[in-house]
Amino acid sequence: MKGGERSGGAAAVEHLAFAASAGDADPRRRPVLLVGQLANLQRLAWSQVKGKLEPRVTQEVWRTALSTLNPNPVDSCSLWLDYAFVAALPSKVSRHNSPSSAPFLTRLIRNCLSGRANQCIVLVCESAEVFASACALTRAFPLFTRRTGLPEQGEKLTVTVEFILVGENTDPLTESTLACLSSAAEGIRLAARIVDTPCNEMNTDDFLAEIKLVGSELGIIPTIIRGEELDHKGFGGIYGVGKAAVNPPALAILSHTPEDATQTIAWVGKGIVYDTGGLSIKSKTYMPGMKRDCGGAAAVLGAFRAAVKQGFKENLHALFCLAENAVGANATRPDDIHRLYSGKTVEVNNTDAEGRLVLADGVSYACKDLKADIILDIATLTGAQGIATGKYHAGLLTNSEEWEWACVKAGQNSGDLVQPMVYCPELHFSEFTSAVADMKNFVADRANAMSSCAGLFIEAHIGFDWPGVWVHIDMASPVHTGARATGYGVALLLALFGRATDDALLNLISPIGVTFAAEAGNALENCSKKRRLV
Repeated sequence: MKGGERSGGAAAVEHLAFAASAGDADPRRRPVLLVGQLANLQRLAWSQVKGKLEPRVTQEVWRTALSTLNPNPVDSCSLWLDYAFVAALPSKVSRHNSPSSAPFLTRLIRNCLSGRANQCIVLVCESAEVFASACALTRAFPLFTRRTGLPEQGEKLTVTVEFILVGENTDPLTESTLACLSSAAEGIRLAARIVDTPCNEMNTDDFLAEIKLVGSELGIIPTIIRGEELDHKGFGGIYGVGKAAVNPPALAILSHTPEDATQTIAWVGKGIVYDTGGLSIKSKTYMPGMKRDCGGAAAVLGAFRAAVKQGFKENLHALFCLAENAVGANATRPDDIHRLYSGKTVEVNNTDAEGRLVLADGVSYACKDLKADIILDIATLTGAQGIATGKYHAGLLTNSEEWEWACVKAGQNSGDLVQPMVYCPELHFSEFTSAVADMKNFVADRANAMSSCAGLFIEAHIGFDWPGVWVHIDMASPVHTGARATGYGVALLLALFGRATDDALLNLISPIGVTFAAEAGNALENCSKKRRLV
């Protein structure tokens, strides 16, 4: 987010505990941060906070601190040394931001709490902002570290989180809501840990082990197609990208198939565990950080785990397109032509445009073999995404105007922001014209909506006339902030498909439902089975 943020102590936090009440404690023994919009903080009675501040902080100090806060856009004040803080979020946000001010909340938590002891965070917000606020808080406490000599090393620290609600609904959070927040937080931290882990510890073998572990936890045995079997079965995209690596490429699928399901949904994640660029090799300055190129697959894994735990009622398939884009004697060359699982041939003119190749195989399998009604792919696909939609908003491409609206609302409700990109295949897909194959894999003109074109390449392998819903999320920039992964995508998927779960909180924040029909101006009863919303 910004230079100077604290980063060392946060990695020592092992457990986030969401509680209806965090209880009372001397800040000297348990540091505390109270955070919310200034107007909401000012509505608190002293009796609501004194148990977490006394005897170090008096009512007079509390009131004085509130009077000195001047958020522009944020502000914080120490109440007592480095042990007690109050922080104010922006009083107002624009229409393209999350009402929870999620990016600012993560930043404030990183700056105010050091992670040197068990801590308490009190979030003051409205009930509709609980989910996004919890997810934003989670991003401030990454799990992965290989630093030595930390004072807390070996000591498992806990951050206890309490919500004080303001507005119409001020009831304490229920046990089911707390369980949902815990599931989402665990999914975000799982995704961020995978993305933060370097390829010498998170190659395709290691990623498959993570998938098997989640499958074991949920009672699901993954389907794995790997190595030469990919080639034999026609997965020319995944195989062609990963065949030069020491650890073979793979397509892995986790499938949740409840008895009463009426729809089939597929989440397809790009899992390039490291991207050298292949023979179109990246420069020495652009290659560092490419361990993050598995961010889409990591998000799918974290979201799948949480969704199933929260009672997903529809068929849900999580597809992981895993490969290391390595340089070697067996690497794909520019000019090579691969036949992908769709049956279409691709002339490779840039081996550094590999993500679309593996995802094309993934979405094609979801369409042909899994008979999915809704296919969502998510990937760190293009560097141009950050130019098109920025560091905080993922780029969104979809064949459905209704789902475009729904994705934007889900982003605002979850804190994982998205912004639509131009969807116009009749103007843009010609960028991939090839004289010798069905298409090339990289655009002829880099200045012509490059991120949109990359998404269209993926859709081409299910067909532009496919009657189902296709959604593409390019999260190349939001996958990280500074040197740390964000776990982006987990919260977005849970919010977008919340109505397909039994969870009350996810149903509350899902934009899909009765209000969707009114706001989008499209009656749901006119939708076909494949286009109706979950």
